[in-house]
Amino acid sequence: MVGDLRRQISRRKEIKFRLADGTDIGPSKFDQSMTVSSLKEKIISLWPKDKENTPKSVNDVKLINAGKILENNRTLAESRLPVGELPGMIITMHVVLRPPSLDKKSEKLQNDPPIKNRCMCTIL
Repeated sequence: MVGDLRRQISRRKEIKFRLADGTDIGPSKFDQSMTVSSLKEKIISLWPKDKENTPKSVNDVKLINAGKILENNRTLAESRLPVGELPGMIITMHVVLRPPSLDKKSEKLQNDPPIKNRCMCTIL
């Protein structure tokens, strides 16, 4: 019974998420059977409301741990988190957002006046 409890506790990893501006979300404990996609959904739900850029879906978020981009369909255990094996260690994952969609840029380009080409070539 004590062994089962220890295994359950050891299956949970304490993770915090570092955003691009240096602020953190967490730390919180997550079970290693959780998929990276579910973890991203949790991050989106905890995302600070005062941030300029907010992710809208799991595809807008990339999680990086120890220089490795984690795949959505894998569990935390399958991702083989290299640190945090010692009790009391907190794993820090970096959160990278996909840049805003090109639709906004194309709308902006449509509203801007066209740029006239002023380049000339002269052949002598």
